[in-house]
Amino acid sequence: MAYGMEHTLPPRMHNQPLTLDQARRLQLAAQGLLTTPRRKATPADLRQCIERMQLLQIDTIHVVARSPYLVLFSRLGHYPPAWLDTALAQGHVFETWAHEACFAPRADVGLHRSYNQQARVHWGLKRARENVASHRAQLDALLAHIDAHGPVKSAHFKRTDGQGGGWWGWKDEKRWLETLFATGALMVARRDKFQRVYDLAHRVCPALADAPLPDAAEVHAQFVEKAVLALGITQARWIHDYFRQKPRLKDPDLDALVARGVLRRVPVQGWPGPGYVHRRHADLLQKALEGRLRATHTTLLSPFDPLVWDRERASALWGFDYRIECYTPAEKRTYGYFVLPILHRGALVGRLDAKAHRTQGVFEIKALFTERDATLNDAALRAVAGAIRRCADWHGTPEVRVRRTEPAALLARLQEALRDAARSPMS
Repeated sequence: MAYGMEHTLPPRMHNQPLTLDQARRLQLAAQGLLTTPRRKATPADLRQCIERMQLLQIDTIHVVARSPYLVLFSRLGHYPPAWLDTALAQGHVFETWAHEACFAPRADVGLHRSYNQQARVHWGLKRARENVASHRAQLDALLAHIDAHGPVKSAHFKRTDGQGGGWWGWKDEKRWLETLFATGALMVARRDKFQRVYDLAHRVCPALADAPLPDAAEVHAQFVEKAVLALGITQARWIHDYFRQKPRLKDPDLDALVARGVLRRVPVQGWPGPGYVHRRHADLLQKALEGRLRATHTTLLSPFDPLVWDRERASALWGFDYRIECYTPAEKRTYGYFVLPILHRGALVGRLDAKAHRTQGVFEIKALFTERDATLNDAALRAVAGAIRRCADWHGTPEVRVRRTEPAALLARLQEALRDAARSPMS
């Protein structure tokens, strides 16, 4: 699970093109999705997994496991979800606005705080700045309360207006807490049943009091490097999205990093421009070029997995046109509410609309769709069934029910493969 060793990329690789499959496997290797884990995960593996991805997006939808836990499951296999909560409470990771709300390695706290204060364009930060301008007295009073009484969560404050609901109906204290979190005065000390528990930033991360924040140029350069490192291989135009930087990059913007040997331009068959690989992935690049990266992993992915959250990148690199439909009205959805991409041995072969009925112990697959160019032979179907079974068992929902498949003829075969997987301890 470790990164490749850091050294200069051999010049002989400069003009040797990667095939698209080799590029895909390089990205999977960088993301920790190339091979099936060979041993049980440890808390250290979880932390290293987040360091490898650089960002772990947070989303509250829980028809199956909430996205950050599912992203980790896709890479680690069966692990206790509480490990992520512990990593936050122990200060190994922290929460921040990035491309969206994310967990990030604690070592990067200064980079994110600097970028959020100086450059990031995001609705959550924009709304926070508006609240600071219009509600300074309320914010100061809330800070004084936390200073005197310790960490709080939104549930500690009762509504007095008789309203309620989703994020659009936040009570005042929730808005003030989120404002102070966005501006950096507060940090998330831990989560309690997934509810944020806020405390003063200097109490959550004492090192912030003494460390000057990096300047904008340093932050920009480091985020570019970290994005390329996390992606394994990327076109220039995809780099900005990872940390939601502005503007979108072009090839000349990376000349300095290439000249210093930090990045290597690598031709990829079918791409209009070069791919970029970080020097820390030199060994992975060599293995990819020599055909020695073997994809063995089959798993279900979160809709917010780094592999697919950029729709353009998912389409260009994986041939996978993926729109997250949970925010789309039901009548306009094509595939379903919370649809999980299916990764099988280096390809995205399908997607399924699932719901975990935890009380009943049932993992419901409302529909499973294969991609147009994906034909699941018996071996592939067994692997997919095994991945579904492992995911269902991890959810504590051992009974798997499949309602529909497209193509329809797949339904009986999938049900049989699931029965076989249930009987196999190695599934």
